[in-house]
Amino acid sequence: MYSISLFVLLFHWMMVISALPVDRIRKGKYFDRVVIIVFENQGYMIASNDKYLSSLTSQYEGFSLTNYLAITHPSQPNYVALISGSTNGTVDDKEANIDRNTIVDLLEPKGISWKVYQEDYLGKCLSLMSIVLTIVRIGSCDKQMKMGLYVRKHNPFISFKNIQTNKSRCEKIVNSNELDKDIKDDNVPQFVFYTPNMKNDAHDTNMTFGSNWLKNFFKSRIHQKAFNKNTLFVITFDEDDGSTTDNKVFTILFGPDFHPSTNKKYDDKQYDHYSLLATIEDNWNLGDLGQQDMYAKKIEI
Repeated sequence: MYSISLFVLLFHWMMVISALPVDRIRKGKYFDRVVIIVFENQGYMIASNDKYLSSLTSQYEGFSLTNYLAITHPSQPNYVALISGSTNGTVDDKEANIDRNTIVDLLEPKGISWKVYQEDYLGKCLSLMSIVLTIVRIGSCDKQMKMGLYVRKHNPFISFKNIQTNKSRCEKIVNSNELDKDIKDDNVPQFVFYTPNMKNDAHDTNMTFGSNWLKNFFKSRIHQKAFNKNTLFVITFDEDDGSTTDNKVFTILFGPDFHPSTNKKYDDKQYDHYSLLATIEDNWNLGDLGQQDMYAKKIEI
């Protein structure tokens, strides 16, 4: 009888714990959540002249980084750099399998939740076995892991071995449809990396198309507390369109509940993708990855 009562008590305690809201977050120096959305291959002037993109820092608290540089060309090395502090030998958009650490290896020891939302992603880690299963199911896997409008080259997390081979980490790379459920459940993680598909990110379309997508994306989400509470939203581009030598890309930091220390609307200091990584590391006192993030200039928030 005693053992049964103890079991019931333990079960009840576990249910209470699992029902607790996700408010038990790790407070950051500047923000408690970061949402990074990466667009594709648009020149700085084209993006900065877009009416909607340029309005976000006036609609909400925030500022534009007017001298923010991508690292290289083409796409994939920039995505890899954003989360690992190095291009890690990637020089093209072909399949990469990298044996290095990423921001994930800094977030997890601090208890900071993370998730990667990928539009049109099938929701399976692309290990050899899942590739085989995918081919059997739909036969649409090629060497660059292109599946409909999803491309692996824009999903850097999947290219790191210590994520590929870790089931719990793989499960945090999800189809973007899960975001609305996470918002509804007040379960949005503290580190969010969101990749639009090849149309919505302006890669296969243009800036107007991408901007309209972003406007609709934010329309039903950005004012929800579960998504915006003390959240830094970052809009950036992987690389420019190749029309300039400096590879400058449009980048803004903003949010309805983002509270920078100054009222500046522009910051003309030179930053790059490593700077964004270093700033996130600094926000939660994560340390660094021992790569270019060690030396990068942190964004002044």
